[in-house]
Amino acid sequence: MKQIAVVGAGKIGSTIALMLAETGDYAVVLADRDAAQLERAEKHEAIATRAVDIADEGALRDLLSGAYAVLSAAPFHLTTAIAEAAAKTGTHYLDLTEDVASTRRVKELARESRSALIPQCGLAPGFISIMASDLASRFDTLDTVRLRVGALPQYPSNALNYNLTWSTDGVINEYIEPCEAIVDGRLTQVPAMEEREEFSLDGVAYEAFNTSGGLGTLCETLEGRVRTLNYRTIRYPGHAAIMKVLLNDLGLRHRRDVLKDLLEHSLPTTPQDVVIVFATVTGQKGGRLTQETHAHKIYSGLVAGLPHSAIQITTAAGICTVLDLLAAGALPQAGFVRQEEIALKDFLANRFGQRYAARAA
Repeated sequence: MKQIAVVGAGKIGSTIALMLAETGDYAVVLADRDAAQLERAEKHEAIATRAVDIADEGALRDLLSGAYAVLSAAPFHLTTAIAEAAAKTGTHYLDLTEDVASTRRVKELARESRSALIPQCGLAPGFISIMASDLASRFDTLDTVRLRVGALPQYPSNALNYNLTWSTDGVINEYIEPCEAIVDGRLTQVPAMEEREEFSLDGVAYEAFNTSGGLGTLCETLEGRVRTLNYRTIRYPGHAAIMKVLLNDLGLRHRRDVLKDLLEHSLPTTPQDVVIVFATVTGQKGGRLTQETHAHKIYSGLVAGLPHSAIQITTAAGICTVLDLLAAGALPQAGFVRQEEIALKDFLANRFGQRYAARAA
């Protein structure tokens, strides 16, 4: 039984711990500095809890002592500290971060690491890159790759048409930081919240706009091979306009703590959500310009007999699948591992990845 440390006992971290624990193959230590958060987490005989201040390097190293891997479900600004401790202790490291700067630091650490450092193992970044890489591999040459992902309430009931479904810090970071894209064959940065578009799926109208981090390392991987590559977050129409008022007109992009407080005290969370994955690839196949599209929805469900939201399930299943593949020797055991190096068929065949398989085409 492999010992796993999961850092962050919020909605995603506790779901990861529960998914791993119920297999019987992993013993989990769920760590968080907030004792009340640990108390709220679902209980399981294979899950131990520990109060740990990530800022305390000694306590962090002690947490990793003897662990096969550490999985970070902590806020993005804490990921580099966890990665640095993992590199020093030779512990395999996996995270969910969408933060571009954090991933660059993980990549630097991986150059001399004797363990595997695998960032961005969730939904987007994460599964979306695995799926995009598989779609792209079916073409002789590529022209355009467009990726759209959203975690939305099934029943929106406010002007933002939104409920909090995961990390508020993460959402704000996505809405503010520059976004990587490939435009006219060149890797560049485009502004967040811009290039808004509308589309419909199953008769429902959506909007999508640039957000940061969703592509992971895919731009680096496909640079020179594709004319256009972009990622946009899906929301219901009207969301972007109100958020731009808050961020730009009221200047809350410079007061993230105030914006976080407003959102968390004004928008309720909801377990009744839906995750939408929509990807389109265009290119040459057999001498003809061809397009392939992958679109599906994932809804809330049960984990260990307990109800969990769609974003909890998809995000936790992503990182748990990568851990399983790493433990089985199907991934490199040292250095930096990109999501697009993971074969889609291996991902979907995995016991955790099957959470996606029923709806993936």
